[in-house]
Amino acid sequence: MRSRFQVRRGLLALSTATAALVAASCTAGSTSDGPQPAPGPDEQVTITVSSQFTDRELDVLNRVLDGFHAQHPNITINSQGNQDDDKITQAIRGGNPPDVAISAETINLGQFCSSGAWQDLGPYLQRDQVDMTQIVDVAQQYTQFEGKRCAMPLLADVYGLYYNADAFARAGITAPPKTMSELTDMAKRLTEFNPDGSIKVAGFLPVLGSQANHPWNWAPHFGAEWMDEQGRSVLGKDPAWQEMYRWQKELVDFYGWDKLVQFTAGLGQQYSADNAFQRGKIAMMIDGEYRTGFIEDDAPELRYGTAPFPVADSEPELYGTGFVTGTIIGIPRGAENAGAAWELVRYLTTDTNALVELANGLKNVPTTKEALHDPRVERNEQYQTFLDLFDNPQLVPSPPSPNGAAYMKSTEDFSVKWQSGQVGDLGAALRELDAQIDAAKALGGN
Repeated sequence: MRSRFQVRRGLLALSTATAALVAASCTAGSTSDGPQPAPGPDEQVTITVSSQFTDRELDVLNRVLDGFHAQHPNITINSQGNQDDDKITQAIRGGNPPDVAISAETINLGQFCSSGAWQDLGPYLQRDQVDMTQIVDVAQQYTQFEGKRCAMPLLADVYGLYYNADAFARAGITAPPKTMSELTDMAKRLTEFNPDGSIKVAGFLPVLGSQANHPWNWAPHFGAEWMDEQGRSVLGKDPAWQEMYRWQKELVDFYGWDKLVQFTAGLGQQYSADNAFQRGKIAMMIDGEYRTGFIEDDAPELRYGTAPFPVADSEPELYGTGFVTGTIIGIPRGAENAGAAWELVRYLTTDTNALVELANGLKNVPTTKEALHDPRVERNEQYQTFLDLFDNPQLVPSPPSPNGAAYMKSTEDFSVKWQSGQVGDLGAALRELDAQIDAAKALGGN
């Protein structure tokens, strides 16, 4: 199961890490041309692995690293946990990078690749004839930027619908919604108000920025595109964004913005045992596969189901799509033992036994086709939904950008203004947002 830190995707490491990555390409140690050879069997090497994992999750990773060491007794691993992108970037800038970096911030990949902070793994893949078709297509997509593969996928997060089975039964609902109009109808039927009119239970919480409600999690279900082929923002040109925001506003108006503010203020933290869905305060929500692990630990009595998240009524063929992100792994620029580091990266991302052990320990989806279908992957009915989703070619990652998650943060900031009634002309405001995103990219890109 993901730690409370690890599942907070995309924005947490943005402010410092992405601003520093361009500088990292200038200050890190040089890298020799071509892939570095693996150490010989009699050559003793120690490599450092930096990851964001802590406590139990770090123990899971370390057990898998021990398995690698058993196969490569000449390579000793110094595993350093609690190292987020910010800390790793600082180490690269200081000329003392780890040999292997593990990041939970997939959206920073564009910055890693374009700045050269993480090395291009293409020469290693070509030299060792690694078959990339063994990796699920969408995981291949989110580990490369503009033709450069500076990372490999480790595990994935896939987002879908969670629903309270007891609440469904009380409302006479027999199947989860497949369209947004069905979601809206069910949300209203599942909502309970207190005698004073305040919200007791929200059928679905339509507040962007709260829980796992983010524009990037919702956008695939409307077929909304972020950028055109030239990398320019198209939120003001793609009508799907207006459809998404107008759908949201209908639910916001149903509850009342002031009531939603009061309700969300009283909810437990998303990654705490007091999570609102786990405590029956929200009847339906969008979340990742890791939530099944939280529920198993924190609310084992909860009766719930999972399904693909509903799609726009105008796009029924999209049902089964969803947002996907994941943990990525790479070799920082200036790594002292790049050859040995590559041996470990290849092992962690292509060895079925290693991936199954990691997936079972961390409750995330394995990224190779063989591991995804391996019978040893622990699964229950609710978790199987996400394994099935990951097999769907319609899954959508957020496009990488040379300035990381800046465009996502700008869109979420806009969403907060929209839902609180501070935006008048939606189309004009989205076009202004496009201009803002493109200008920021021009200043912070290559």
